[in-house]
Amino acid sequence: MEVVGIIPARYGSTRLAAKALVDILGKPMIQHIYERAKTASILDDLIVATDDERIRQVVESFGGKAVLTAKEHTSGTERLTEVMFDLDVKVIINIQGDEPLVHPSMINDVAYALLEDSSLVMATLKHKITDPTEINNPNVVKVVTNKHGFALYFSRSAIPNNVRAKNASSAAFYKHIGIYAYTKDFLFTFKGLKTSSLEEAESLEQLRALEHGYPIKVIQTRYNTVGVDTEEDLRKAIQIIQDGV
Repeated sequence: MEVVGIIPARYGSTRLAAKALVDILGKPMIQHIYERAKTASILDDLIVATDDERIRQVVESFGGKAVLTAKEHTSGTERLTEVMFDLDVKVIINIQGDEPLVHPSMINDVAYALLEDSSLVMATLKHKITDPTEINNPNVVKVVTNKHGFALYFSRSAIPNNVRAKNASSAAFYKHIGIYAYTKDFLFTFKGLKTSSLEEAESLEQLRALEHGYPIKVIQTRYNTVGVDTEEDLRKAIQIIQDGV
């Protein structure tokens, strides 16, 4: 196999209990994510990696594929690594288990980036921010890139900071879309890296790669997503799906 998609989905959540199973227009959220991701043409397989039997049963009830992983994992990346250990695959896609608006082209884009350029080990996405309220929202992660499309930094703060700019509206802000592609070798390398100070300061795992000197290719997508962490996020996602976006 060349490309496998993994959807990490843990049962516990501090702000929205059992959010993988929360109902969205008659389907659990994990089903919306799985069905959308399944239409990505690049995927040879799609697996939900979960720490809970209830999620596994729900996924299998709608015809999806799920595996149980250790409950001790502290991140989706660790869950991915457990699932990938025995699989013969080139590229692994980490598809967030709380974004029911994921678009298949997002998955295709990050996968093709690694398949077409053997020098790359990790890729992700950005989307141009059009809602000004997102710029200073710490729950919306921002990213800045260099002229070659590689990440310079990810932050929960507004980056770039244009407070001193003569034309404050001139700066473009980009939201980070948390879908990642890794080569299998780099996924295991990444898991073995020491947690970095920037990662801890921002609570953003991808900063570990940057701080250890590994480049992250960032591809712009015209599609947006909503990460469902709160009841407000859930209402927003439901409204967007109802509107047929």
